[in-house]
Amino acid sequence: MTMHSLRACARPATCLGRRPAQRGVGLIEVLVAVLLLSVAFLGVAALQAHSLSTNNSAMARSMATMASYSILDAMRADVALAAKGGYNTDKPLKANACPDAGSTMAGAQLHDWCLQLGQALGANETTTGAISCTGGLGECLITITFDDSRAGKGGSANQKVVTKGML
Repeated sequence: MTMHSLRACARPATCLGRRPAQRGVGLIEVLVAVLLLSVAFLGVAALQAHSLSTNNSAMARSMATMASYSILDAMRADVALAAKGGYNTDKPLKANACPDAGSTMAGAQLHDWCLQLGQALGANETTTGAISCTGGLGECLITITFDDSRAGKGGSANQKVVTKGML
């Protein structure tokens, strides 16, 4: 083929008997790319949802720990009565049925603590708090139980935070 015959052909590759090189992107390639991206975005969304539920669970445990330190500090303000067991609860206080404040400092602090548990962890029957101070040593055990069913798979619905402290 001469130079003149190549110029006469509008598409030299087809004139020589070869197929032209593909230009652009095919529709199937675009569909595969969109499918892969959509699966990736669904994975990211699932990861975010799991992260949020785990974060909520950690926050609830932190709130329970802060509430236990709060009542321990209140008991330290009235250490004589607390060491004698004046803050001990016969049965766990339920956040949906807090005891009356009464006329004593211990009664008012237990009432406020119960309300604090309800606000932080949910005022329902599963949110409870118990206090047990033993002997004259000033060693107290604070037990807080709350519903953590939104934590997702692998966790227990009822969580228990136990704090051991000295007055």
